[in-house]
Amino acid sequence: MTATKHPNSLKRKTRLGEKLIQAFFFFCGFVSIFTTLGIVVALGSQALRFFGEPSINPIELITTTNWSPNIGEIGIWSLVTSTLITTFLALLVAIPLGLAAAIYLSEYATPKVRNTLKPILEILAGVPTVVYGYFALTFMTPLLRLIFGSDVVKIYNMASAGLVCGVMIIPLICSMSEDALRAVPRSLREGSFGLGATKLETSLRVVLPAALSGVIAAIVVGTSRAIGETMIMATAAGAGPNFTFNPFESAETMAGHIVRISGGDVDYNSIDYTSIFIVGLTLFLMTLALNFLSRYFVNKYREVYE
Repeated sequence: MTATKHPNSLKRKTRLGEKLIQAFFFFCGFVSIFTTLGIVVALGSQALRFFGEPSINPIELITTTNWSPNIGEIGIWSLVTSTLITTFLALLVAIPLGLAAAIYLSEYATPKVRNTLKPILEILAGVPTVVYGYFALTFMTPLLRLIFGSDVVKIYNMASAGLVCGVMIIPLICSMSEDALRAVPRSLREGSFGLGATKLETSLRVVLPAALSGVIAAIVVGTSRAIGETMIMATAAGAGPNFTFNPFESAETMAGHIVRISGGDVDYNSIDYTSIFIVGLTLFLMTLALNFLSRYFVNKYREVYE
């Protein structure tokens, strides 16, 4: 008796299309990692070149506050403090408004209203940052000078730049937070309503804590965006390092300093040019620290639903 020959073999067949797709994804990941390593190498090599100058004392980088590399003063705190102040002001605007908008879109708005308002809100993310910069200079600064007095608020100041930067990152925080809120299972909301909670109590005490990891990730991403913002700061904050904690004073942020030096008539072999890589490396380390912080909070507050 002869064995029946099955037309379909169970042996795994090689599919060329899947191999090509896998190779393409691997190539994309490799390019991303290689680019990151290339940035680190470029910043690190130029930083070593900068510290190799005989007039530069590396200890002064974090122990002094005057930033004038051409005369050997490299106190980076004058740039760091202005960056942190503008970022703090931006978050004061973006976090409450962004979260409030996200809660409304997720918990209160009807599908028709949500589908109408969310694209309109996200239009803000597509506005060029230089437009925000001139908006800060021509609208926010005169408004602040009208409220607090022209003798208190300088024409170029950190407050107007930081507040408008907060408006710019509202869509980012709102969109990511709204996605995290909508990912919370409906059963949690229904259980809260079943216990007699109002919609506001359910939103703030049930849904928001359940989506906390995603909300924190949105805030950290918005913070990174504010720290690295360039054109708003270069246009409205000021064009000179100034170690001050007064938000109404003119001061240059790290990103604004980089764009001013790299866009000017500075010799590539000068110490002023190589100094921007120190500033860039500091920005990179700050962003890296925020990413690690984000991963920590996401892992700590992540909720897993089955």
